[in-house]
Amino acid sequence: MMIIKEFIANLALLGTLLFLYSQVIMKKPLQLHSSAKTKLIAGICGGFVSIVLMLFSINIGDLLVDLRFIPTLLLAFYGGAFPALISMAMTIIFRFILSAEIISLYALIISVTGTLFAIFFSRVKFSAKIRIFSIYTFNNIIFSIFFVYLSEDPAIIMEVLTLYWLISYISTFLTFYLIRYIRESQALFAKYKNDSLTDSLTGLNNVRKFDEEFNRFVHDVKNSDQQLSLLYIDIDYFKKINDTYGHKEGDIVLIELGARLQKATRNFDIVSRNGGEEFTVLLLDCPAARAVEIAERIRDSVEKDAFLLSTGKSIYITVSVGVASYRETTENPAMLIDDADSALYLAKHLGRNRVCVAS
Repeated sequence: MMIIKEFIANLALLGTLLFLYSQVIMKKPLQLHSSAKTKLIAGICGGFVSIVLMLFSINIGDLLVDLRFIPTLLLAFYGGAFPALISMAMTIIFRFILSAEIISLYALIISVTGTLFAIFFSRVKFSAKIRIFSIYTFNNIIFSIFFVYLSEDPAIIMEVLTLYWLISYISTFLTFYLIRYIRESQALFAKYKNDSLTDSLTGLNNVRKFDEEFNRFVHDVKNSDQQLSLLYIDIDYFKKINDTYGHKEGDIVLIELGARLQKATRNFDIVSRNGGEEFTVLLLDCPAARAVEIAERIRDSVEKDAFLLSTGKSIYITVSVGVASYRETTENPAMLIDDADSALYLAKHLGRNRVCVAS
């Protein structure tokens, strides 16, 4: 009964530490192609978890066993040699700090042999379950060989090794299941978060993401000498396009316009579809004259270059653009949206297919 309690306590401790670690590195989960810095941090964290597990050993008769190898196995499986070797080195050093005896030397041999095999076999092209099973079976065999060699009571060998193998397999597969579940959950969360901020049709930022970025840049420019310009873009007579060619063809026009806006702006500018046929472009550190130049280039390109529909027919459209710029047309950066929208309204009122600047 005591063994079961200690085993459950170890599993709970291991699961808790792995969960906490996964929350810290949620945005950058460990991968084979991760940066050296990420792998270094992962290796140190894995070594720390292994050390904690060593301090909470499980008593099987007169033998103390622990789950220290599991973090190293996880690191080898997901991150490769570098983080696994760091974790292994920390575990070995701590083991010798606890006691520099002959048993520590045997533990070193088991740890090094098991880690090297894990690094090698984790890259073999078998299913994940087969690789995990093979790696830990090899580790168990190495441990069993040393245990049989060192044991002075053959009567308990079978009992101890049976319990050890059972504990190692259960803990390993439960841990891998937990890690896979956490990683898949984080990937889904990241996808849903991205979808909530992305326009599903054009792939541009949606209005929620635009508001988030706009508020961030408004805060930044208030505390710096940078300028911030905003283009408010609207397709002229878009309803007529939908009525004439259908909504499917209208969607093609929206997608193509979004692509042209990205091509016409710098890679760090913020291009968004704010709804319907309205688009915005946040131009970072851009004065009004430069913003007007970009807006005119967009307007001219849309007017001159035809849009190809799925039917093979080419159509020509125009856009109206309103421009506002913090420090030149707008004193309060928070008013850029209102001023750019007013300039867009003026462009529509004056006949469309033109760029107007907020006064």
